[in-house]
Formats: sequence, C-alpha cells, structure tokens
Amino acid sequence: MRSQSQTKIGIIGGSGLYQLEGLSHIKQEPVLTPFGSPSDSYITGKLDGVDLVFLPRHGRDHSLLPSELNYQANIFGFKQLGVTHLISVTAVGSLKEEIPPLDIVIPDQLVDRTVNRKSTFFGNGIVAHVPFSDPFCPDLSALLFDCAGACKARVHKGGTLVTIEGPAFSTRAESKLYQSWGIDIIGMTALQEAKLAREAEICYAALAMVTDYDCWREETESVTVATVLDNLSKNTALAGKILNRSVSAVSGSRTCLCAESLNNAIMTPPDRIDDQTKEDLAPLIRKYMPN
Repeated sequence: MRSQSQTKIGIIGGSGLYQLEGLSHIKQEPVLTPFGSPSDSYITGKLDGVDLVFLPRHGRDHSLLPSELNYQANIFGFKQLGVTHLISVTAVGSLKEEIPPLDIVIPDQLVDRTVNRKSTFFGNGIVAHVPFSDPFCPDLSALLFDCAGACKARVHKGGTLVTIEGPAFSTRAESKLYQSWGIDIIGMTALQEAKLAREAEICYAALAMVTDYDCWREETESVTVATVLDNLSKNTALAGKILNRSVSAVSGSRTCLCAESLNNAIMTPPDRIDDQTKEDLAPLIRKYMPN
C-alpha cells in the first residue's frame, strides 16, 4: 500500500498543460537516463499537496516527430522522478460517426501499427515479458472518466486506439481498414508509452482529445494540422479542469496489477545479468534482485 504522500502524478502532453491552476513550487528538472535524454526538461510542482511531474511530449517547441521521440528516456525519466501514475493527454482522430471532434475518449485497448520504435527497456542480456492484455490501467482510466464527466465533458468510456507511425495522417484506404477492424480512434504515440509504463510499473491512462474525423468520412475534408490545432486549442481549458480534478482524486493505494507487473516477468537468472545492466535498470528491477 502507498500513502498519499508517496503518490506522484505524471502528465505527458502538449505545451501549456503544466500551467494548471493551483500548481505551486514549480521548477524545471533536467534528467539524463541510461537511454539518453527525454524530450525536454520535466516541470515539477505541487497541486493540492500532490507531487506533479509534466513532460511536453514533443518538446516545448514541438520539434520532435512521433517517430523521433525517445520513448524509453521519457518513461524512464518519470520512473527516476518517482512517478506512480502517468496521464497521457493525446490528440486523436475519430473512426466512428458517434465520436465527433471535441469529444474525449478514455481508451482501454491498443493496436500497434508502428515500425522500428523501441518499446521495451529490456534486451542486451536481460529478458522480461510483462502482461499487456489490458494496456491501460483500469483504475486510473475509470478515475479519468469520472472526472471528465464531472467537468461536463462529452466523454466515452473505453475504446480501441490504433497507433500509427506517422508523421503523415492515414490514407483513406487505411482509415477504412481500421474502421473495418472496429477501431474507435487513431493516434501516433500511445503504444510505446503504454508498454514502457507497464514495464516501469507505472499506472498509465489516456485522455484522448478528438480533434477530427479521420479521412474515412467522405463528406469531411482531409485531416489538416490547422484543424487539429484549432480543436486542441478549444479543448485545452477543459483538459486542464479534468487534470486538476484527477490529480486531486488519485488514491494513494494501488490495487491494480500495474504496480507489480514485473513480478515473475524477468526470465534471465540474476547471476546472468551483468552489473552495468543491473545498475542501469535498478529503478525497475532492484526489488526483484536478490540482495
């Protein structure tokens, strides 16, 4: 069990989200990880007595493509800073008529259509297989849904998010293919974040902000950056309200499986793991290594 004082909330998303009303003790935290540098310095602070850590996913000047993000460093940095719960604020396109732009989805499933992205901390002499059947933390997701509803958002509970490579938006054929699979929304970053957060035993959930109908919809113009940015801007204030309420509502105890996802997942005998790897991965594996 964790006390409230041990709870630390991470938020990863677009610039400006760290400017939450009531956030105090704000400072920048540059972090270097065994996997290199994260997208930017982390912004830390306190909100209603809860420690908060924010990272602009693409850098504060939005200079990194989804494929260029150092997902390993981003999530490992949150772990090094003691984050226990990570909320992703992410822009997505809708693949269903009943999920219009400006709605919010709290997804519960993922499909991976990315290529050549690093989505594990393991390898190089250490093997681990974490459970990933339910890629989003159910407890944190339920809390986000409740808080979004309390903020009068039009919010959908559950749904499948397909993560594509980008940076181009989908072709019409791809969009219709994903529709035929029963997928609800489409984005470019969630898959790697969710996998790495699970390996780091961090609860991870997404506040998916619908910015457009993907290009499957014949009567709608093709997706453009202008449309995405305009609708993101319209939802920024609402996202801030939801995050404020969510941060205050996170429980200090974790009864989900996220907190113990590496238990029995490491296949390599401890005496076969070299000392440097043990040192590099200590924030993840220390508690599973013999003294």
